[in-house]
Amino acid sequence: MSTYDKIREIETEMARTQKNKATAYHLGTLKAKLAKLRRELIAPSKSGGGTGEGFDVAGTGVARVGFIGFPSVGKSTLMSKMTGTFSEVSEVEFTTLTTVPGVLHYKGAKIQILDLPGIIEGAKDGKGRGRQVIAVARTCSLIFLVLDVLKPLTHKAVIERELESVGIRLNKEPPNIVFRKKDKGGINMTSTVNLTNLDQDIVRSVLSEYRIASADISFRCDATVDDLIDVIEGNRVYIPAVYVLNKIDQISIEELDLIYKIPHAVPISAHHEWNFDELLDKMWEYLNLVRIYTKPKGMLPDYSAPVVLKKDKSAVSDFCNAIHRGILKEFSHALVWGNSVKHNPQKVGKEHVLLDEDVVSIAKRK
Repeated sequence: MSTYDKIREIETEMARTQKNKATAYHLGTLKAKLAKLRRELIAPSKSGGGTGEGFDVAGTGVARVGFIGFPSVGKSTLMSKMTGTFSEVSEVEFTTLTTVPGVLHYKGAKIQILDLPGIIEGAKDGKGRGRQVIAVARTCSLIFLVLDVLKPLTHKAVIERELESVGIRLNKEPPNIVFRKKDKGGINMTSTVNLTNLDQDIVRSVLSEYRIASADISFRCDATVDDLIDVIEGNRVYIPAVYVLNKIDQISIEELDLIYKIPHAVPISAHHEWNFDELLDKMWEYLNLVRIYTKPKGMLPDYSAPVVLKKDKSAVSDFCNAIHRGILKEFSHALVWGNSVKHNPQKVGKEHVLLDEDVVSIAKRK
């Protein structure tokens, strides 16, 4: 029996199993089996054959945004209008057959944009070059799910399900579970919160499926079986996503009001370039970037070319490394102007965390 057939068999069994406390143990075991089979399916083939022409794209810029959507929803038009990069546009489905890269300059940051081939149902099983599309999607800092407002939002559910199946978690944080395998000592399970979805038997059944006999597990959130499997697998990626609802020029104002109620959604018209400002602002917010301006000693700050850093890696040491790796060897202190300090300028060390639009002047050791 092939891996596809095994997956279908388990999915069928899960669909006809009622969800209640009595079946939780059985469902937990099935979910663990399913996760293991899916890992086999999306793992790169060892028999060679490469990744598929046109899918490996060298990273440029400070972040990477991937456009994912069904064929002919306007991804290529949006890409062309945002970056000036030509990506073939047609009313015919499957016009884009490889990854088309482009670069967007926004707020002084260079952001790589990738127009991925149209995803279809069954992409997780390798259909429609789905495996290669998903492999590129895993490397993105942000995903734009481009949807056609004229077609039902079931498209949204299908794409989410496809991405979820291959370990891509959209707009989620990693579960707060500490898991450590041991050589001996059995299963030691602790929790700092009341667990409503798991008990010792379910946890043991999942671990036995992975042939783990000894481990320390500490739950710091009300986790589900899926959360536990994600932590054991250890290959999940957590990526922010924006739902780009295209072709709003073809709907009424009342329908537009309803669309605005969808979380993480931005309605646009790629053809008419409507609402691009809101889309770019949302992109900047979800990418979590900060701009830091340099100030050479005795000169005015350079506002034309900011150093762009991730918000969670924006210490003075990160700023120095972004300019040149050798700066920290001669680093004495930094003078900072901006929101991260109490008075301007303030003398700080390399551990000081910078905020958006701070101005920094580095002083070297004498």
